[in-house]
Amino acid sequence: MRSALILATSFLFAASAFGQRIEVTVPSGTPLHGHLILVVSKPEQKKAGGRAESEPRFQLEESYESAQGFGVDVDGLAAGQPIVIDAKTVGYPLESLAALPAGDYVVQAVFNVYEQFHLADGRNLWLPPDKGEGQHWNRKPGNPYDAPVKLHFDPASHTPIKLTLDKVIPAIEGTDEDPVQIAAKSPGAKWLKFVRFKSEKLSKFWGRDMYLGAWVLLPDGFEEHPNAHYPLVVYQDHFHAGFGAPLPFLTTPPPATAQGRAKVREQYGYKFYQDWVAGVLPRVILLYVQNANPYYDDSYAVDSANVGPYGSAINDELIPYIEKTYRGIGQGWARATYGGSTGGWESIATQIFYPDNYNGTYTACPDPVDFHAYQNIDLYNDTNAFVRKGPFAEIPIAADRKPDGSVIANTGPEHRYEYVLGTHGRSTEQWDIWQAVFSPAGPDGYPAEVINPLTGVIDKKVVAYWHDHYDLTAILTRDWPTLGPKLEGKLHFAVGDGDTYFLNNAVHLLQQSLEATRNPHSDATFQYGPGEPHCYTGGPAEYTMQQNGLTWAQRVLPQMTEHMLKTAPAGADTKSWQY
Repeated sequence: MRSALILATSFLFAASAFGQRIEVTVPSGTPLHGHLILVVSKPEQKKAGGRAESEPRFQLEESYESAQGFGVDVDGLAAGQPIVIDAKTVGYPLESLAALPAGDYVVQAVFNVYEQFHLADGRNLWLPPDKGEGQHWNRKPGNPYDAPVKLHFDPASHTPIKLTLDKVIPAIEGTDEDPVQIAAKSPGAKWLKFVRFKSEKLSKFWGRDMYLGAWVLLPDGFEEHPNAHYPLVVYQDHFHAGFGAPLPFLTTPPPATAQGRAKVREQYGYKFYQDWVAGVLPRVILLYVQNANPYYDDSYAVDSANVGPYGSAINDELIPYIEKTYRGIGQGWARATYGGSTGGWESIATQIFYPDNYNGTYTACPDPVDFHAYQNIDLYNDTNAFVRKGPFAEIPIAADRKPDGSVIANTGPEHRYEYVLGTHGRSTEQWDIWQAVFSPAGPDGYPAEVINPLTGVIDKKVVAYWHDHYDLTAILTRDWPTLGPKLEGKLHFAVGDGDTYFLNNAVHLLQQSLEATRNPHSDATFQYGPGEPHCYTGGPAEYTMQQNGLTWAQRVLPQMTEHMLKTAPAGADTKSWQY
């Protein structure tokens, strides 16, 4: 034991004595609270996927094509004091600065500024607030950063590399203007409205004013039919600044200069507009909710110990307000929801947790609905999330793949990637938001770790909490005697069997569970796209993936309202909105 301690101490001394280090200074008049992210790229490196951003801050990602990153927590550092990156600093993909070969690099750093939140339960947490950018540290207004610097790194040198973050990411263009007025001046202003809604439930939880954004697409003829009341369809998705990002609604055809994917998107956006105003689509209110928060660009639309009561805020506060303001029918038979990926999980969770409030979900490529298949991790039976071991060998657990099966990321490096972006679950990335939503609060007030981000060890006590509260397959199985009768005709799933994140595996498990139900036997429908990646929505086989997504609304809205009409209670308003 003593020898091990001596060896560990010797290693730490050697690491601290390791040659060249990097010192980053943030000019500031107040003590610094936040997280420094330093990115090292090769001069010829470009953003993976062929995108144009060439600055290092845009080149850090979870695939094997990533630039190199290092992360450092800063808690009350005095102004002008350097933040140090050395051999002890956690890195990704290389685990340490000691592993970085000598050579010429382009280096850039961003300081993600944290604010203190005083929660109603007494927790005081330092977290990155969303500033309207959808929780992107490399674009967040107010974050200090520096211009890319070309330099030579030499592990044998003891001369520190010094950087100063003398720039500040500017405010997002147009954010100084009220989004309600932006919507009012848009070409689709007759149909598109924006509501900035203060949630009393969220404000109480977070100890400060908290808002939900709501884009509302009104049916054609809304003003001309003042006595009509309409069904409500909730579209679930990640944060987007405008309605047109997740669901293009374009009142003019694409210009002659449009090309490639942009042209296709504009063509289908214009077709959606044409169908909406020509009466081809049913007359419904289409609602898209913005719910970025201090942990992610999306809340997952459920009540959570760490993220807050977003399920209650959306369903008990916002939706009644929207229906009252825009003449919604305001009854469960006349509501439906749909979404893909994060929105897919939200759509099925919303239907399960609020079974009487909704009359159907069309769920595509949902995030893990069964924690036996937490992407590729079996939280219940695996002891480690990063590797599986045989008698003599071990194999890494894959996380991301191409449709042909080629692995592009493993779970271990992905967790280290998020740890570099923020400790205590503050990376504002995928694994951390699942942990924030599904976990209880940990001893330090931050989300309890289900997976140690550096070792992969799985905490089975936290898994048990997840199982009882958010494993949707487990909840359906447990509560089927009461849930089953309320979900007849309401559950519809689609996922590609080549899903990039292996999300199809959990859907198959959910299907097996539902097929075993009795009294009633589940009538949920499932469609699998052979070889299709994330995010397949079940469209015709001849469609490209882009066409598949861009026609989704036209395909599901008629199915939703048809089911509503079939199941409407006696005396329900099934006529005023059908003109």
